[in-house]
Amino acid sequence: MRRCLVAFSLWFCLGGAALAAEDDAVFWMNRMASASQKISFSGTFSYLSGKRLEALRIAHVVGPNGEVERIETLDGNPREVIRTNGEVRCVLPDLKTVIVDRVGSRRAFPARVPMAVAALNEYYRISRGDVSRVAGRKAQLVVLEPKDNLRYGHQLWADVDSGLLLKARLVDASGELIEQFAFNEIRIGEDVDPALLRQKYAVADDWQTVDAKGDEANHAAAAWQVGDMLPGYRLVSTVRRSVGVQGQSVLHMVLSDGLANISVFVEPAAAAEASTGFLEAGSIAVYARHVAGHRLTVLGEAPHEALRRVGDGMMAVSQ
Repeated sequence: MRRCLVAFSLWFCLGGAALAAEDDAVFWMNRMASASQKISFSGTFSYLSGKRLEALRIAHVVGPNGEVERIETLDGNPREVIRTNGEVRCVLPDLKTVIVDRVGSRRAFPARVPMAVAALNEYYRISRGDVSRVAGRKAQLVVLEPKDNLRYGHQLWADVDSGLLLKARLVDASGELIEQFAFNEIRIGEDVDPALLRQKYAVADDWQTVDAKGDEANHAAAAWQVGDMLPGYRLVSTVRRSVGVQGQSVLHMVLSDGLANISVFVEPAAAAEASTGFLEAGSIAVYARHVAGHRLTVLGEAPHEALRRVGDGMMAVSQ
């Protein structure tokens, strides 16, 4: 009887410790999700994907009228993205083009943690790691390890003082880096210079403005269905967009598990001999196939198996 009591005590204590550790990690996830929308900050960060390394400057202000954020590239081709609440303007001076879009289900770094954190528990093992330093600040590591082969792992470093996400790494099943965002320097909670939020490049008469917001499409009337809905994923957006000079209609569907997003683009097939299967596109996988005279392109921050299952499961629906 005594042995049973000892064994039960050990199980209770260790189980309770594991549960407390998981709850603690979820607490940090909730801090990250909240901080990105409630805190003003400015700084520079780097983005690494495959052999591509990019430096960017960001300014984010939360005020009475909501959120305003501006991101600009500091090397390579000039580009700036200005977000005002739910609208995004991408300015491409080399192309003399402004693209206007809406904020999607997955926002830019550091707002990469969803508000519905508890729903991630079923498909990720969430644990708290060590405290280290990022951009000269103490940062708490939170690790999300996938429970299946349909999503990648995430390593997230939260600022100890504010909870803001300072560094994010996406890794495959073997722990190899797929992409990384990391602040090089950051100022949190200070007054942000208004000049950092203003559009830098003047739009002239010879520029073009592209409205990429599209029209929300009723899924039942979209003529396409996701036949194999992956466990943990759900359809979060179905938008029909007009692209190109002739305004060709493209259906854009987005599936998400809260962290990973998978996009499906459906358009009329231009040529039967166009490449199909998995295609090279840097560190992000792309899967393409032809169905019913249309070309389906599936891409996102997910393993090949997830993209293949979504692509192969897409079905044209008779109208």
